[in-house]
Amino acid sequence: MPQSLARLRVHLIFSTKNREQILRDQIRQPLHAYMATVLQKLECPATLINSVEDHVHILFELARTVSVSQAVEDVKKSSSKWIKTQGAEFVWQAGYGAFGVSESNVQAVCDYIVNQREHHRQKSFQEEYRAFLERHNVTYDERYVWD
Repeated sequence: MPQSLARLRVHLIFSTKNREQILRDQIRQPLHAYMATVLQKLECPATLINSVEDHVHILFELARTVSVSQAVEDVKKSSSKWIKTQGAEFVWQAGYGAFGVSESNVQAVCDYIVNQREHHRQKSFQEEYRAFLERHNVTYDERYVWD
């Protein structure tokens, strides 16, 4: 086969350092737009980005020539610098969660991401993140998940 083709969707989740409640309403939409631009430059178009005060969910297509770690590093590093230009002291957590999404589940993941505010009235970020790790059979050590 002479052509290399791929369509990989990634649900990316990461939080502010120590889950600080710093992502305020006035910064959220410009932050999402900025992150989408960073991903677009990597040829990893964002399908949807949403956040609450302490974490972000991003659904994006991973380019054939980009690693997950490269996409995450570029988004976190660039957006952290951008947030600092808005007058805030800011740091993202060191880690992240990246989960594959099948084409048949894209709408369900989008619905989940859109409804973050409602979802977090019932469940903390830590509870949500543990549930993702368990649902995707990711082995983890609680001592090293949070910063």
